[in-house]
Amino acid sequence: MVEPLSQHASQDEPEPDEQARPRSGRRRKAKKQRSFWVELPILIVIALVLAFVFQQFFAKVYTIPSGSMESTLHGCTGCYGDKILVDKIVYDFTEPTPGEVVVFKGPQPWLKNDMLPEPSSNAFVRFLHTVGSAFGLAPPDERDFVKRVIATAGQTVQCCDAKNRVVVDGKALDEPYLHWESPSKQYQQDFPPRTVPPNSLFVLGDNRNNSCDSRCQGDKMLGGMVPVDNVIGKARIIVLPPGRWGGVSDHDPQANAQPTAVAAGLSAPSWQQGIPIGFGALAAWPVLAGGRKLVSGVRKAGKKR
Repeated sequence: MVEPLSQHASQDEPEPDEQARPRSGRRRKAKKQRSFWVELPILIVIALVLAFVFQQFFAKVYTIPSGSMESTLHGCTGCYGDKILVDKIVYDFTEPTPGEVVVFKGPQPWLKNDMLPEPSSNAFVRFLHTVGSAFGLAPPDERDFVKRVIATAGQTVQCCDAKNRVVVDGKALDEPYLHWESPSKQYQQDFPPRTVPPNSLFVLGDNRNNSCDSRCQGDKMLGGMVPVDNVIGKARIIVLPPGRWGGVSDHDPQANAQPTAVAAGLSAPSWQQGIPIGFGALAAWPVLAGGRKLVSGVRKAGKKR
């Protein structure tokens, strides 16, 4: 006999105990959310690690400790020094060029001329300074410098022409970024010609009378040159203080350089330049007169024959 359809349906229904038993994956325990005060230190640590990695490999914030680059970069005594963002990867693909403001590790001749600051005797203060310098909040422990590139390998640089301008390869530079501390000090100290060695740079500060740079570092000749390998990066942006936020000038002083005929060591003074012309004029008359006598003598001799 055929059983009713309702009985077959009842056999497929689960037992009461089976319905009460939870199936795997159907129910999950709700995760317990951490409190804000537990997550805050974790977020701070992650942010610091990311900032540290970014500054070590891509860009770093530096504090300007002195006024040698006034007024392009602010670092006057007793004021809030500029904090600049330095691009650390640009020179992986190209070389520094004239006009660019660069941060570099001081070559050995530079370090001999500069008195390194004595570290604090307090271990906690030294720790805070190390952390601060890593994030650009304090001057770095190592001796780093910031200057402007004036000449590159193979170029000859000297100072000055008749208009008190630096000369590179016989052309007077166009330097609108120069800073003079007073109207009475608008001059530059002369220095003899120097040819930049291979893989090196000649750098100067914008505050030309308050900067010890390639002119005076080392042996005051080739010792003042900066190896390209020492360059950390290019100064891009002033990030602090807010009132000075903006890009760092990289005006190329050689782009509009003007040929100069009167430059120290490049050419003789004007009165000396006139000597050859004067000598030629004075010597021309005796030569001309002697030539005439010679021709006249030859003619007379010919007639006697």
